[in-house]
Amino acid sequence: MKWKKLGLIFEPPRGLPWLESHAALPAVAPDGRRVYWSGRDGAGRAHVGWLELDALDSARVVGVGSGTVLDPGPPGSFDESGATVSCVVAHERRLHLYYTGWSLGVTVPFYLFAGLAVSEDGGETFARVSPAPILDRSPEDPYLTASPWVVVEEGLWRMWYVSGSRWERLANGVRHFYNIRYAESRDGILWERDSRPCIDFAHPDEYAFSRPCVVRDKDCYRMWYSFRGDRYRLGYAESADGRTWERKDQDAGMEPSADGWDSEMIAYPCVLDRGDSRFLLYNGNGYGRTGIGLAQLETGRSGTQSQA
Repeated sequence: MKWKKLGLIFEPPRGLPWLESHAALPAVAPDGRRVYWSGRDGAGRAHVGWLELDALDSARVVGVGSGTVLDPGPPGSFDESGATVSCVVAHERRLHLYYTGWSLGVTVPFYLFAGLAVSEDGGETFARVSPAPILDRSPEDPYLTASPWVVVEEGLWRMWYVSGSRWERLANGVRHFYNIRYAESRDGILWERDSRPCIDFAHPDEYAFSRPCVVRDKDCYRMWYSFRGDRYRLGYAESADGRTWERKDQDAGMEPSADGWDSEMIAYPCVLDRGDSRFLLYNGNGYGRTGIGLAQLETGRSGTQSQA
């Protein structure tokens, strides 16, 4: 496949009381128009805001919310140092916002755990389902969980998420290592986890993957993510069943630009379909510091009519 870059469509807004920098991790709501994103306040804590896209194939930004729908949790909570959006799922007239909660560490810089907030009013406000994460530490995930992407298929909730495999001491500190794993649920809250990574390291210099984005098409499941050694690049994988995946990063179809806002990295991809077109929202340099960009799929569309 090949993506055509359409440029930077959204920069972190100025003048919002809760926002100092970043517009990271775009996550499209089921209506295809509202996009939730994460910005940082003056203390570096992430909050979740939103923007609106037009109803045309251009996916142009036509509105920005002045407030937030999810803020950091209370002192001592798993998300006291920030909440970054991962995906939004519609089910039984509710919107389920899956997110990553941040708290600061001592021997390691941070702890991450997957959380869930639910909206009863169409996505204007969200309330946490629990003060605890929905994926805490476990034998499968002994260090951290983050960036859950959820799809509901015939009553089965399916999740692909980031899992920490270890921290490694370096001369100048510690480095996190995490891959992508899989879990299932009957209610979207209690999850049974698979002990095997579904996307794992392919090269010795790799140590991290970003938020996965999974779409079920007629011919297969497709996953977009970013992976990194020195910087994030766009990755891609395919699967027949959503459990066993084949990495095809060489077919991802987009690289960092020669210069400009996405010249250093491509991070946090999110796919949306508009009619017969497929678009990709993503972040560039600084993990979202430069804003959100848009690309359109030019080739490789065969068999990709979305089923989820």
